[in-house]
Amino acid sequence: MATLVAQKAKMARNGKAQAVAHRNLTPADNPVFDSDATLADVQDRLGGIPASRIHLHPLPGTATIRDLERLDRKTPGTCELINGVIVEKQMGWYESLVASVLIELLAPFVRTHRLGIVLGSDAVLRLFPQQARAPDVCFVSKRGLARDKPSKSKPIPVLIPDLAVEVLSKSNTTKEIELKLRQYFTSGVRLAWVIDPKRRTAMVHTSLTERTAIDLDGILDGGKVVPGFRVSLRELFDRADQMLEEIDE
Repeated sequence: MATLVAQKAKMARNGKAQAVAHRNLTPADNPVFDSDATLADVQDRLGGIPASRIHLHPLPGTATIRDLERLDRKTPGTCELINGVIVEKQMGWYESLVASVLIELLAPFVRTHRLGIVLGSDAVLRLFPQQARAPDVCFVSKRGLARDKPSKSKPIPVLIPDLAVEVLSKSNTTKEIELKLRQYFTSGVRLAWVIDPKRRTAMVHTSLTERTAIDLDGILDGGKVVPGFRVSLRELFDRADQMLEEIDE
């Protein structure tokens, strides 16, 4: 790919560049690319994700929430806005099944106890002015809803989840998830679960620096974020596998 910043500078001189606002971002999250940046540099900045997930229009580093909203109306699937780059979110079918099972367990509990709402992977949430993420599953408390007051008419609302869940798929990289966790906790997320279907393990993150690994017999515990909610990884995967077995019968 031709040098990114050179093209961006030319667009700016023509009055076509779009301003990108950022809030509370670390230097590592700075979306400005060097003048000799290549597609490989963009991939590296985004955590080494496959190039096939990166949208080149608008030019990487210049995309805004408005661009993402326009794309959302035209393109099937879910995309995120990361450091001025529109990135396609890819999720395998089995990973999606695992996420749906978690929603089936979590949503009734949340509804029964009137704790808030549960959203799936199609919900793209604006964590910062020009950063939008789509957790595979998330919980937003009543307090969070009252604080952010999301508008039903806005497709990408400012809404910070209390719990964010990522179910790892084949195209996810370790660095990509680390970047996502950093943005989650910087924005105000209180708890994050990263579930690995391949290894049948999970990592529970309670902050940027505190995490606990759990195995198949371990428990995903809502703690103070979703008080009273507990589910073992074994039950989660058993339910997903049972669904497949019932279809085969």
